[in-house]
Amino acid sequence: MTALNEKEWEAERVNTGDAVLLDVRTQEEYEEKHLKGAQLLDIRQPAAFMEAVQQFDKDKAYFVYCRSGARSAQACQVLDQLGVKATFNLEGGILDWTGPVE
Repeated sequence: MTALNEKEWEAERVNTGDAVLLDVRTQEEYEEKHLKGAQLLDIRQPAAFMEAVQQFDKDKAYFVYCRSGARSAQACQVLDQLGVKATFNLEGGILDWTGPVE
């Protein structure tokens, strides 16, 4: 896992070809606001989360965010343990995000 601030995280995401943008918050948080193109996968639903991430392409890069950066750090650790080659955690989460949201 690489933890990056917003500018670093977004620059790396833009420069990474086939990256996956992953929001690990709740459905309610996602509906409130989220980053365009983000796939929702609530880490607080552990069975569903684990079932989904085990199907992930381990060769892709995963850019993960949550509300403040804690759940996304946890999600990155899980992905790393499953053999995903590149995970990037957004430090400060969507709370610190200054870019556009949906």
